[in-house]
Amino acid sequence: MCLRCLRSRVDITEGLPRHAAVVHCPECRSYLHPPRTWVRADPESKELLSFCLRRLKPLTRIVRLVHAEFVWTEPHSKRLHLKLRVQREALHGAIREQSHLVELTVHDQLCPACSRAQANPDQWSAAVQLRQHVAHRRTFFFLEQLILRHGAAARALRITEADRGVDFFFASRSHAVKFVEFVSGVVPVRSRSDKQLVSHDLKSNIYNYKHTFSVEICPICREDLICLPPKVFQALGKLGPLVLCTKISNSVALLDPFTLRSAFLDASQYWRAPFKGLLSSRQLVEYVVLDIEVESSEVTVGGSRYSLAYAQVARVSDFGKNDNIFTVRTHLGHLLSPGDYALGYDLYGANSNDLEIDKHKGLVLPDAILIKKSYEEKRRGKSGKPRPWKLKSLNMEVDGTSKNRVDGEYEEFLRDLEENPELRFNISLYRNKDYQPSEMASTGAAGGDDVPSVPLEELLAVLDLSDEEEQNDDADTMME
Repeated sequence: MCLRCLRSRVDITEGLPRHAAVVHCPECRSYLHPPRTWVRADPESKELLSFCLRRLKPLTRIVRLVHAEFVWTEPHSKRLHLKLRVQREALHGAIREQSHLVELTVHDQLCPACSRAQANPDQWSAAVQLRQHVAHRRTFFFLEQLILRHGAAARALRITEADRGVDFFFASRSHAVKFVEFVSGVVPVRSRSDKQLVSHDLKSNIYNYKHTFSVEICPICREDLICLPPKVFQALGKLGPLVLCTKISNSVALLDPFTLRSAFLDASQYWRAPFKGLLSSRQLVEYVVLDIEVESSEVTVGGSRYSLAYAQVARVSDFGKNDNIFTVRTHLGHLLSPGDYALGYDLYGANSNDLEIDKHKGLVLPDAILIKKSYEEKRRGKSGKPRPWKLKSLNMEVDGTSKNRVDGEYEEFLRDLEENPELRFNISLYRNKDYQPSEMASTGAAGGDDVPSVPLEELLAVLDLSDEEEQNDDADTMME
């Protein structure tokens, strides 16, 4: 037979299913894989396609599957259309390929976890109390973006803001344990768990507990100035003892700004001999650079570039009051030029009562330690203007009394993202639809003012933070 007659007389899709049904939970957007497993999948995602093909498993026993894709349907139609291309032996060893359309009907049904949450929102089985004993929330802003990027809190029933921390409530202990493991993999923490008996069935010998996990994050943050205790100072090969924290991950990265020596402390090493910061980023003082003399060439330490130099600086607040000029050694010789502004710690005028300093005999404190280049003077003309990007945020119950303080700290976090490409490496930034193209063009035209910004190629698809329903369709928008 010729190919045309073979197509007209032989149908290789005969006997293949054309209709099927799936059970969907509208609250957590998961699908039931019988008998009791719930699989979370976004619309038209690879996970949902794999789930649908598993539901059509008898199909692969009859034919060979070559390609599968979704056919777009109205989101509220409760239908999923799959277009498949299958191969099968047609006649006398001839292999024929043909397309096959399968329609899956979606039935809504709450999963057990969402059903309990709907009946009683406070009916949780495990709680994770995340705390950091510092005076700001910069670490939690960064941790929030990591949680969103990896979906670590997807199964949380409720998230509430607490004093110096956040509380996460889960319906299962295993979900809380998995979340604690994720947090311990991205920041140095120590944790302990406890449980409380809720009920006990004497006949069936079933115990019902509520579990609580207390997770404490290391109180050291990026850009903190630290005076190492003598024990840690000796263990790190006499590093410092005045060091800067340059990065926080599952370990603490320390840098000596005077010699460019570095070291890393993991969670077990830190909690074996814990210490606190001498000064934090909230105590930074603005300096103006009067002159700079580069001492060494540019080197790479821990993935970041540094260059030793001697700089003459003066506090901006001293202009018109006195003539105090300080000559300090800095690791920012590759960034600073005469006339630039820099943020640093004023050890000349600081009232330090840290006992660790007294333990180091003969330690001479410098007048100032510069931390980073400042762009405040150049940003004053752009204050209040929208950014071309936005961040997603957790659905968290926030206490309104501290909103103004948190908003100011969040603005500092956004500026840190603009200035530090390494900090935004694991963070998803989305395009802001409210940002006008004319403003974008004017910003690009004024790029010579040396104000750091996020390149447009780093931004993901549009994210509308005002409409909750559109947030649920982020996967569709990103695929488009």
